[in-house]
Amino acid sequence: MNAQPQNAARLLPWAGTDGRPCYVVGNGDGKVSREADKVEAMQLGMAYELLDHADDMVEDDGSTAVQLRHVAAALAHSLRDVHRVARSRGLRLGIPDVFAPGHPAGPGLVRLRP
Repeated sequence: MNAQPQNAARLLPWAGTDGRPCYVVGNGDGKVSREADKVEAMQLGMAYELLDHADDMVEDDGSTAVQLRHVAAALAHSLRDVHRVARSRGLRLGIPDVFAPGHPAGPGLVRLRP
């Protein structure tokens, strides 16, 4: 991937006040960007492990409704994290933001949405 311009905004893998999205502006080699890389890797790894756990629970005839609801809630939370990572990476690659068709999303241009 090419280096980002100095004024590029990166969607971070965590939410700010009231669940609003957080961004960092820069070329992507600062402390916040490095921490975001670590958090993204952790979120993706946890999602992969959760998928294995969910597969096991679905195959187990002994899984209760409460257990299945719990794993479904965890999957929904994890999917939100993975979606944010994918969206952040897409924006940095210049892929348009599908949340706002016609919006010129890409490096340096991001839509402020969770």
